[in-house]
Parts: sequence; structure tokens; C-alpha cells
Amino acid sequence: MSHDLFQARYRQEAATPDLPGNEVLTTLLSHRSVRSYRDAPLPPGTLETLVAAASSASSSSHLQPWSVVAVEDPARKARLAELAGGQAYIVQAPLFLVWLADLSRIRRAAERHDVDPAGVEALEHLLLAVVDTALAAQNAFVALESLGLGGVFIGAIRNHPEQVAAELDLPPHVLPVVGLCVGWPDPDIATGIKPRLPQQAVLHRETYSTVAESAAIEAYEPRLKSFQQEQGMALIDWSLQAANRINRLGTRARMAEAVRNLGFPLR
Repeated sequence: MSHDLFQARYRQEAATPDLPGNEVLTTLLSHRSVRSYRDAPLPPGTLETLVAAASSASSSSHLQPWSVVAVEDPARKARLAELAGGQAYIVQAPLFLVWLADLSRIRRAAERHDVDPAGVEALEHLLLAVVDTALAAQNAFVALESLGLGGVFIGAIRNHPEQVAAELDLPPHVLPVVGLCVGWPDPDIATGIKPRLPQQAVLHRETYSTVAESAAIEAYEPRLKSFQQEQGMALIDWSLQAANRINRLGTRARMAEAVRNLGFPLR
């Protein structure tokens, strides 16, 4: 396994697992968000390859309760960018994917077989669909990075779920979960590997324990600030940023209402 990539992910000197490296691990450990793209088209077949990778993700009970809308039209990308807080790279990227938790297809299947479709209204099935959608989207992200492309997830696609649904002509029982920009990274814009929380903060063995958490996060804060400084970002502790972020929901504070409006009663 690449010692440099393992260390870069955590920005700390630690023993690298004595395991053989491979292209999959290199792609995963090299992950970074890309928000600037070259003005160049994607190779033919890229979209279909990403969807095939997404389809290869695990799916609970083989329900496959997700769909994706591929958006290339500049005007539609611009409208979606506005709904997502004005993020210009949605327009700049040649391809924008909107990943959907889709229970409408299962409802239609139930109706074709004269089965009561009301069961899809259970909260469990919405959670299942969101999990499966995230797994599919992450598979596609790994695939695009393996092709030398770059991308960034857009959680702000959930800022205005009903308007996004209207823009994409979504039927009821379909929830926009996350967007994904896809394009060739601009070589003039350097993007580094953002350090993650130490394993001591996220890895629990046998039972959950917070014993090592405070020390691990305290050690993490200067590593993250070092990255922020290199990237020209504002310097802020992860813990403070995380604490503040949970209270800045904005329009997403009405997510339960939006989900109900899209056909999910959350019973």
C-alpha cells in the first residue's frame, strides 16, 4: 500500500498497513473534490460507464431504488446551479448528475402486479432508498476518478427539493439526494488531499468509546488548518465548523415538509 497516500489522508506519521497496493486503493486514497474544470468534452461512453459502475453497487433486497438524471444542457445546469446556492462549477462541468432516491418505480411494479403499493410509504423504505442512492453515487465517483476525471458532490441540490423535482420533471415518490459534477480537472488549479479525522476518532473496536476522541480531534485541528492554509481557505477548527454547521440548515430546515410534498408521508 502506498505509504505516501496513506499518510496524506491523515497528515500524520503512522504505521502503514503491510498490505499490497493496487489501483483501487490508489484511486480511493487519492480522492479529492474538484471544483474547476477544463473546457473539454468527456470521452464517448463516459456516462454509460459511470452508470454501470453505479449499478454495480450493493443494493438492499435487490430493490435498486435509485435513478440518476444526466444534465448537459447549459441552461438547465444554470437553473440547477441557482437552486443549489449559485455554485458556478455546476455550469462549468460538462456533465451534472442528479442522484435520486426513487421509489416510484417500485410503486409502478406493485401496481402492475395488483399489489398494494402503500408499503413504500414507510420511512424504512425511504432510508433504504437514500442509502442505496448514496452507494451508487459513490461507486460512480470512484469510477470517474479512476478514468482521470474529477468531480464534487453537491449536497445543496437539497436546498429546494420541490423546485429541483419540477425542473427535472420528477414523478411523486422520487427525492433528489445529491448532485455530482463531472469533468476534466483544470491543471492550473491545485487541489490537495484533504486530511480526514484520525482513525482514533472514528474507529471503535467491539463497542463505542469516546476515550480517545478528544485527543485525536485536538491533534487533527492543526493538520486541517495546514491544509486550509495551503489551499487558500479560511482557517477554522473542524470541531467549531462542525458545531456551527448543524445549526445552519437554511432552506433545508423544512426538509421533512419537502419530503412529504414529494410523496413520502414518513409514516
